[in-house]
Amino acid sequence: MASLEEIKKDRLEKISALKDAGMDPYPAVSNRDISIDDFLNDFEVFEKSGEEKTIAGRIRSIRTHGAIAFCDLLDGSTTIQIYLKKDVLGEDLFSLFEKTVDESDFVEFTGKAEKTERGIESLTPSKWRMLTKSLRPVPKDYYGFKDEEERLRKRYLDILTNPEVRELLEKKSKFWRVTRNFLESRNFLEVETPTLEVTTGGAEATPFETYHRDFDLNAYLRISVGELWQKKLMASGIEKTFEIGRVYRNEGSSPEHVQEFTNMECYWAYASFRDGMDLAKELYITLAKEVFGKTKFSTRGYTFDLSDEWKEIDYRSEIEKETGIDILEADSKTIENKLSELNVHYDGKTYERLVDSLWKYCRKKISGPAFLVNHPSLVSPLSKAHKDNQELTERFQIILAGSELGNGFSELNDPEEQRERFEAQQKLIDRGDDEAMMPDWEFVEALEYGIPPTFGFGFGERLFAFLADRPIREVATFPLMKPQSNA
Repeated sequence: MASLEEIKKDRLEKISALKDAGMDPYPAVSNRDISIDDFLNDFEVFEKSGEEKTIAGRIRSIRTHGAIAFCDLLDGSTTIQIYLKKDVLGEDLFSLFEKTVDESDFVEFTGKAEKTERGIESLTPSKWRMLTKSLRPVPKDYYGFKDEEERLRKRYLDILTNPEVRELLEKKSKFWRVTRNFLESRNFLEVETPTLEVTTGGAEATPFETYHRDFDLNAYLRISVGELWQKKLMASGIEKTFEIGRVYRNEGSSPEHVQEFTNMECYWAYASFRDGMDLAKELYITLAKEVFGKTKFSTRGYTFDLSDEWKEIDYRSEIEKETGIDILEADSKTIENKLSELNVHYDGKTYERLVDSLWKYCRKKISGPAFLVNHPSLVSPLSKAHKDNQELTERFQIILAGSELGNGFSELNDPEEQRERFEAQQKLIDRGDDEAMMPDWEFVEALEYGIPPTFGFGFGERLFAFLADRPIREVATFPLMKPQSNA
C-alpha cells in the first residue's frame, strides 16, 4: 500500500497533467444545474427527452473496463453512477479522466440519462471537468478511522463516511427548529442577548474569563442564555421572549457535560411555574414525536415514555427517603458524613454544594418522566419562594433517565429579597465556591423598577443527546479537541 507521501506526490503530478491539458484543477465556479437527487427523481423524463444535464460531486469509487469506466458520484443529496464511454467522451477526455481522476476528487459531469445493461440509472457524460483535485484519499467507510479521537477530530470525514452521523446532525437541526416553531406559534418573541458579560448570571457554573481591551476590563463568556437580560425585557413590557444560543462553562467533561453547547431559555410574563410545567411537558412530547417519531425512549440504561404520567417528586422528601437526611434540619458535617458513607464524590464543602451532591446521588434512581419540585431557596437563588414556606421555592426540574433535563421556576421579582439572595451568593464566592452565582446589582435595579410575575424555563443540547442516546460530545458538529502538534 502506498504511503500518504507517495499518494500526495502522485496527485500533485496529476495536477500538473491537468494544467498541461488546459484544465483548471481548482476552478471557482461549477456549471451544475441539478442535484443528483432531483436528476434521479426525474430520470425517466430526462431519458425520454435526451436533454443534457450537469451534475457534480465527490468521486467515491472508480472502475475501468477498457473503453468504458464507471464511478460513483456523491453530492449533498445522494449517489449516482456515472457511465463513461470513450466513444461518447472522445479519446482525449476519456484518457485524461483515466490518468488524472482519483477517488475523493470533486468532478462535474454533463451528459444524458441512460440505464446500463443491468438497468442501473446512470448519467452518460459527453464532457467532464475537474472541480477540486484532492491530495488525500477519503476513507471508504466509517471503519477507516482508527480510533474515536481521530473520528471526532476529522468530523467532516466522519459525516461523509457515516450516514448515521449526518442523520444525527440533521435531527439536531430539526430539534431546534421544532423548538423555535413551538414557541413562536405561542407568540414568544425570539431575542438575542449578550454572550460577553461583565457578570455571569442565570446559572451556577464556572465561567470562561477574557479581557475587553477597549473598555480595559475583565469579561466572561455567558453561562446561561441571557436569563437576567430576558427578565429585564419583562420590565420593558415584552411579555414572552426566548433565545436559542451557545453557552460556555469552564468545567469538566463527561458523557453529559461539555464546555460549549446550545441552550434554550424562555420567559413568560403573568404565568406561574405551574403554567410552565404544562408548557414544558407539551414541548417535550412535541419534540419527541416530530423529531424522533416516538415518545418511548431507552437511554443510559433507563426506559421512559413521555406520554406516561409525569409524577411530581418532592426534593426534600426524596432525599430523606433515599438517605435518611432531612436537608432543612441537618448540618454540613452530617451531610458530609452521609456522602462519604455513600461513596459520593463531591466538590466544595459549602452547604449548597453538599445538598446538591446528595440530590445528585438520589436522582440516579429516577427514570421519569417526573417533575422535581420544592427546591430549597439556597440552591435556587433566582426562584420565587413558596408563599407558605420561605425555605422552599416555586421551581421544577424535569427528570429523565436519572438526570435533570430542564429547569423552570416562578421568577423572583422582589428586589429586596433578590438583593439578599445575591449577598448570600457573594458569601459563597468569598469562601471559594467557584460555581456560586455572581451578583448582578444592575439586575436588582431593574427589579426595583418592577417586572410582572414571570415564569422562566430552559433546557439544553443535553436533552437532545439523551433522546438520541448519544454522549453529548457526539452530538456536537465539531467538538473541541486538543490541537495536534504535527497537524
